[in-house]
Formats: sequence, structure tokens, C-alpha cells
Amino acid sequence: MNTNNAKSKSRREFIKNTSLASGAFILPSLNTNAMMNVFNEKKLKIALVGCGGRGTGAANQALQADDHLELVAMADIFEDQLNSSYGNLYEKYKDTGKMNVKDKHKFVGFDGFKKAIDLADVVILSTPPGFRPYHFAYAIENDKHVFMEKPVATDAPGIRKVLEIAKLADHKKLNVVVGLQRHYQENYIKTFEHIEKGDLGKIVSGQIYWNSAGVWVRPRKPGQSELEYQMRNWYYFNWICGDHILEQHIHNIDVANWFIGEYPESAQGMGGRMVRTGPDHGEIFDHHFVEFSYPSGAVISSQCRHQPGTMYKVGEAFQGTKGFVNTSDAGIAKIYDISGNELHSIANPEGHNPYQVEHDRLFASIRNKGLINDAEMSAKSTMSAIMGRMATYSGKVIHWEEALASNLQLMPEELKWDSPTPTKPDSEGHYPIPIPGKTNVL
Repeated sequence: MNTNNAKSKSRREFIKNTSLASGAFILPSLNTNAMMNVFNEKKLKIALVGCGGRGTGAANQALQADDHLELVAMADIFEDQLNSSYGNLYEKYKDTGKMNVKDKHKFVGFDGFKKAIDLADVVILSTPPGFRPYHFAYAIENDKHVFMEKPVATDAPGIRKVLEIAKLADHKKLNVVVGLQRHYQENYIKTFEHIEKGDLGKIVSGQIYWNSAGVWVRPRKPGQSELEYQMRNWYYFNWICGDHILEQHIHNIDVANWFIGEYPESAQGMGGRMVRTGPDHGEIFDHHFVEFSYPSGAVISSQCRHQPGTMYKVGEAFQGTKGFVNTSDAGIAKIYDISGNELHSIANPEGHNPYQVEHDRLFASIRNKGLINDAEMSAKSTMSAIMGRMATYSGKVIHWEEALASNLQLMPEELKWDSPTPTKPDSEGHYPIPIPGKTNVL
């Protein structure tokens, strides 16, 4: 545990310092009156960018958030994915007037996102996360309200861009909701209220988990280019996914940051590939263990694993000076005093769906001229996960300032179908795997 009080910083100081580390924010001159939320009396037009399973689910939830919404544009890299998403949404909403995507407003390819965003008041950004900073920037620069999925980048240059654009969204009074849905989930919100009241005292340690069997694999097909193969199997390539410590475990890391009220100042850890060792699983690890050290002295032990046949656990536990708490996504949060007596048992209300609540709050805020902006918080939780990946890939202690300042860019700013892939297989189809002690991550 870090007990060096001289290094401790308040949350306000920490956020200020990390903002400065990301570079100066240069905002254009704006007529902010023109940027006010002017949509109260009109039907809001939605564009979906990224038509996979999560994007289709997000569009479905958005269309249920308000009576006066319509989906007007869709964009995806792949035509078959766009058509599948359109078919599912059309079947559900064909008789509601909410499905109004003309054929000429279905955009396929790498630049389709701009054409779709141009047609909308509100955009849903749900492509693989490597694209997020560039799509988010285009949406905010063109005055659109945004729902975007987590994580919000795969590298430090992408994080710095999201932090910069988050400031611009505030300046333009544009709403931004990010799919870290525990912030919209009753059992987590009420638990946080007890922490704020001091029921646990000061949080000094915790354990966070995303241990599961893993996710899908899409086998290589004859005639596929290397870029198409990696795009179809985006989960296994760092430039576009960031590894599963970002894609899934970010939820638990984000809860630790939220409950402690700080972002970690350093990380050290270990990880590797023991089960998923073949070329079908790209370049990512199948397990990570990280110790995150916070400015207040708290230390969080973080583990995530993709190994079938092992213990499944997704959730969090935190220990404070006056008590402790256990939380999980679907379960009941329980708060105990220091002697182990149960103080509070917090369940989600029946029918509560945080994925739906995210969209309900977003569209209500737009209608009521409110302002939600999750972008800065989400960027810093994404950066925490990236720092964890840097620690496990390198085997070294990584500090926040050096991680955020890194110029190692995994994601190209622009891609075409004839672009080289950022990572390349060897002659036998195997991809380069990070080696602790040798791999450079900064």
C-alpha cells in the first residue's frame, strides 16, 4: 500500500493535473446560444454508427426512450452487418413510424460514419473502440448529442483526443452518455450514496473481477483480406479492441475509480496466454492481474480472465476503515460494518434495466435542456485500463503521467481497404505476443 502522504492529492487536484498532462485545450469561438438544445418540440433524428450486436441493442433502447424519435441513418464497415441490424430493427419498429432509414441513408465503408452523423441530431457510436475518438470528435464538432459505448479508445493518443473533445462538448452544451451502465444502475448508485455518507469510512483496499470463459471467434474465410479478417475478429487485436482488460474489465476498474473518488497513480501486474495460444486469438492475453495504487493510498487488486472451466466471477469488493461492501452486476449489493454485521442490502428494482436508463436519461436531458457529459470520466477509466494493460504487457511499474503522455499510437487515424494492418501475422499465421520484460508499451 502506498502510505506516502506527500504524494496524496485531492480528487480535484488529480483531475486538474491529468487534464494538463493531456495538452492544452484549444476551443474555437462559438455562438453558444445557437448550440443550445433546441429539440424540445421536434422529432429527434438518430444515426447508428456501428451495427453489430451492441449497436443494434443500443438503437433499440434509444427508440424506446421517447415517443418522438426516428432512426434515419445507419453506417457500418460491412454491408451484411448493416443489413442484419436494419432487418432486426425494422421488424420491431416497422409499424411505429420510428424506422425511417432510406436505402440511400445506409452507408457502408470506412467513411460512412460522416454521412450518417450529418443526418442526425443524436448519434450512437458503437463500432469497435479503436474508432471511437475519431467518430466522437466528428460528432461533437458537428453539434450532435452522443451516446457512445465503452471503452472510448485503445491508446493514449486516443484518450487525449477524447479528453479534448469532452471539453468542447461541455462548451457546446451537448449531452454525452457513455455505456458504463453501472453509473445508471440502482444498486451501484445507492451503494455509492452510502459511501459518500461515510458508512464505509475511507476505502483502503479492494478486489475487482471479470473472470469468464471468453467470447466469440470468427474463423478466417477464403478470400478474406488480412484487414477484413482482423476487423471481423476485432476483439483479438489491440489496435482496435485494446484487449479484454479494456473491453470488459473496464466496468470493474471504473467502479473502483468511482467509489474511491480518484484515478490510479500507478499500476504493476502480470499476465499472459495459457489457454488461448493459437492464431485464432490474435495478439491479446487470456489473463491479467494488476495492482492499481491510488493517490489516497488505496490499493485495488484487479483480475480478469478468459479461460473456460475456471471460476466465473464478475463483481467488486471494497474494504474501508469502518466497513466493507460487495457489489456485482446482477446481484444484491451488501454493506457491512467493520465487525461483519450487515447494514444494508440493496437490490435493483424489478424490471430495472440500466442499458435502457442510459438512453432514458440522455433523451430526457436533451428535451429538458440539461447537460450530461460522461466523456471525461469514461476517458480516464479507459486510461486506467490501458495503464493496466501496459503494466501486464511490460512487467514494469507504469505511472499515470507517463502512460497518458505516451505517443505510442495503436490505432491509425485513417483506414482504407488497401491499408496495411497495424499488426501482421508471421508466415505460419501467428501474431506477435507481448513479452513482459521486453515489450515496449510507452
